[in-house]
Amino acid sequence: MGKFLRKNLIIHIKDDMHILLTRPLEDSHDLILRFQKLGHEVSHMPLIKIEKKNYENLNFSDYKGIIFTSSNSIKFLDSKLIDKKINCFCVGNATEKKARSDGFLNVYSAEGNVRNLKELILQNFNTFDGKLLYVSGEILSANLDQELISEGYIIKRIINYVAKPIEKINKSFIEKLKLKMPEIVFIYSQNSAINFLNIIKYYQLVDLWMNTNLMCLGEKTSNVLNEIKWKKIFLFSPGEEEFLLYKI
Repeated sequence: MGKFLRKNLIIHIKDDMHILLTRPLEDSHDLILRFQKLGHEVSHMPLIKIEKKNYENLNFSDYKGIIFTSSNSIKFLDSKLIDKKINCFCVGNATEKKARSDGFLNVYSAEGNVRNLKELILQNFNTFDGKLLYVSGEILSANLDQELISEGYIIKRIINYVAKPIEKINKSFIEKLKLKMPEIVFIYSQNSAINFLNIIKYYQLVDLWMNTNLMCLGEKTSNVLNEIKWKKIFLFSPGEEEFLLYKI
């Protein structure tokens, strides 16, 4: 049994589980290493690829706050023209880490979900403080910009990346997966869930997940995969992945 320390509690975790991660490698690398350190076997099958999208020229000095709901939105932003002292609101720890590595100084983190991010902005940025810039991908899990506008904020949203589905998986990977199906699979978005369903249907894997625990980032994501028979379905927020293992 492995041990995981959280809030002064030692939680025993089953060793040697097979875990399937599905985010792009850049977003999965740290988690792969952490799971392997705990003694687990980790397979990686990315479901989407992230591509840069050109956005309009902006006068960044017009904005007094900037919002990031993904580290990708920072990665594909030309941030050298932005005052790094600007109030920077991030959806979670990974995004905060990326923002700080890019030089942003006044960074607030909502620890993983858009609902908390909205509350964080409401508490730390007033409507009269100035305009907000919201940098995001094409697909949103929530209409944060519209919700903030309804609260009286002036906000500009730009889209600087798109997520495209990966449709073909290496056949040898699929064969290895059939021989040893994972005890856990993590799915991080509704878009990823749709592509995951398409892939397992294409490769005739639909009936092989009865002993697998499905971990989904939100109910909308899990709903896509309800037609598959899972051992159990869990909902989680980013950063809770390791803690979830004790439930298995």
